[in-house]
Amino acid sequence: MGNLLKKINWEKVKQFNSKYSYLVSFIGLLIFATIINPRYFSYRNLSTLMLQASIKGIITLGMSILIIAGMIDLSVGSLVALVAGLSVVVLNTTGNVWLMLLFCIIFGAILGSMNGLLVTKGKIAPFIVTLATMSAFRSVIVQLGQGGPFNVAADILPSFRMIAAGDVLGIPNLALIFAVMTVIIAVLMAKTKFGRYVYAVGSNEQAARLAGINVDQIKTLAFTITGLLTGIAAFLLTSRLTSITAPNAGQSFELDAIAAVAIGGIAMTGGRGVIAGSFFGAIMLQMIEGILIAAKIPPFLNGLVKGVIIIFTVLLQRKKNND
Repeated sequence: MGNLLKKINWEKVKQFNSKYSYLVSFIGLLIFATIINPRYFSYRNLSTLMLQASIKGIITLGMSILIIAGMIDLSVGSLVALVAGLSVVVLNTTGNVWLMLLFCIIFGAILGSMNGLLVTKGKIAPFIVTLATMSAFRSVIVQLGQGGPFNVAADILPSFRMIAAGDVLGIPNLALIFAVMTVIIAVLMAKTKFGRYVYAVGSNEQAARLAGINVDQIKTLAFTITGLLTGIAAFLLTSRLTSITAPNAGQSFELDAIAAVAIGGIAMTGGRGVIAGSFFGAIMLQMIEGILIAAKIPPFLNGLVKGVIIIFTVLLQRKKNND
């Protein structure tokens, strides 16, 4: 045993753990969950886990882009409620699911770009802008719905519900959509000029400006893409629930997205991290919620746990940077 330990290249182990910390954390959490419940590691359970993580996971992809760029969006939960509520009106009026999806994508992108323009042209900190729009978006949809729910019409409901409830070869549609969106955003961030510029802006905004990067354009695009992804999430949430309650829809989605990004190993200070980390981060966050339920922890303490996770992760990142 001692000879085996000596043969291990601990420097490479450390490098692997640093590069793929999200994967190491995922495997460790999966082992822990399996110890608690031996039936946890099953195809049915893992596909359900993906299903439950998918909608928030898509929002997490957008939040990842913003955090890598050194920004944040606190309005995504309220944006989901606003887009989802109005999209039900579009669906009930037109009876066309494709028009509803198009509305969600375009309206989400417009609201996202509005946040971006307020940050870049208004020279207001992202935290302040999105804190304000978080309140504004929620107020608008609550007022439009008079506090009541937005219900999908009964004649449209069965087929529309199958978008979220259906599956392909036993794999839930939502899980497939989440996986495909992850690949698209991962390629965008790793293989395109936009992605390289996002990392540059998040690493050192001033240096990025001096290098000729249009920082304001990159920031606005980051917010626009986040809004677009949030619009898609709103569409899928509406299909899953078929009824949107304005005061509650999307509540705390922003905290979940930030926690998933942190768990996924993306630096909260910007400039570092990979989209794959956010994918696993979203799944791990859902696993943690499941473990808390199994441990019979009161559900109203979930926020406390997520808050602790974010703080603990940031402290670990700071320690790693100091090392």
